[in-house]
Amino acid sequence: MTAALDLTDASDEFLAAPLRLTIDLSALADNWRDMARRSGKARTAAVVKADAYGLGIEDIGQTLYHAGARDFFVAIPSEGATLRPYAPEARIFVLSGIWPGMEETFFEYDLVPVLASQEQLVFWMSVVAEHGDHPCALHVDTGFNRLGLPLEDALALADDVSRPASFSPVLVLSHLACGDDPLSPMNRQQLESFLKVSAAFEGIDSSLSASAGTFLGPEYHFDLTRPGIALYGGEAVNGVKNPMRAVATAEARILQIREAKAGEAVSYGATCTLGRDSRLAVVSAGYADGYLRSLSGSGVPLRETGIAGACGFVAGHKVPVAGRVTMDLTIFDVTDVPPNAISAGDYIELFGANMPIDEVARAAGTIGYELLTGLGLRYERRYIEAL
Repeated sequence: MTAALDLTDASDEFLAAPLRLTIDLSALADNWRDMARRSGKARTAAVVKADAYGLGIEDIGQTLYHAGARDFFVAIPSEGATLRPYAPEARIFVLSGIWPGMEETFFEYDLVPVLASQEQLVFWMSVVAEHGDHPCALHVDTGFNRLGLPLEDALALADDVSRPASFSPVLVLSHLACGDDPLSPMNRQQLESFLKVSAAFEGIDSSLSASAGTFLGPEYHFDLTRPGIALYGGEAVNGVKNPMRAVATAEARILQIREAKAGEAVSYGATCTLGRDSRLAVVSAGYADGYLRSLSGSGVPLRETGIAGACGFVAGHKVPVAGRVTMDLTIFDVTDVPPNAISAGDYIELFGANMPIDEVARAAGTIGYELLTGLGLRYERRYIEAL
């Protein structure tokens, strides 16, 4: 069990907030350094798309930059523009590439488009023909069938002596479909395909692995690794104990503790019938805050599969969700918590160091990525500064 959060430096607004989100920037920096160590000879980037997985691209980006990251990946140009002041000397790659009308943003903020199709290649070559050379990256599909130039097209491009000299990628990259499963044969298949790409673009840096691929070992590292979820404390590899430090802790205030009798129903649909006299804590978090309805203790299709609903954590105890999660409220069964240990106004940890986010995510039938990126706007945030 992890100790309670130290709130000595918390603001009055944070202490009074119905919903609180604590982001430990020291843990974030440690996680990046851990992934850099695991990356061996490869450089280590930082993926900060989706507002740094929901935790705030400004503070997250600045912390990772100070920790040593000099390559960043975002999804769209506006994210890169927001990040630029906090990572002034970094290369910022935009994974969605570039389309007509975006040129000014890319040049103004010195962003690197990741070109993933023939259409983007043709457009980019016209842009650099007009504006002069500017770095780009090339995304090659090695079996994912998501973004990326087909492997054959990429190899042909590498051999095309007639391609414009102004087309000068600084990175070729691909992405593993099954990196979170070390036993998947697809990892080896994609590696072998990407080795052909890397050899064809000799002299240009190459990158295959995000968080999960980094754990697969040195042959998957190439010149640059691209950790994302591992930086934020999430599980990168299935079935393996997570070595990363928790970064985000979400808490909800207990608005009321009520007594209920055995046989009484709880929450919408009366899907939960109490089997004993119970104490119930009603907290100020619901699916509008990213605490998903599928986390409900009953009354949702996922419960029919036999997967238990979510738990929170309070006063040293895991406490289960009772009934359905609603828009603004969730009910936890705190019967097993000593009555004098909690009271209305206290906070239940929804996820964090004591209630791992991936454990919560599994109760919802999803992954930690979705819980982080789906956080609502009602959390009062506090950042613990990196050491």
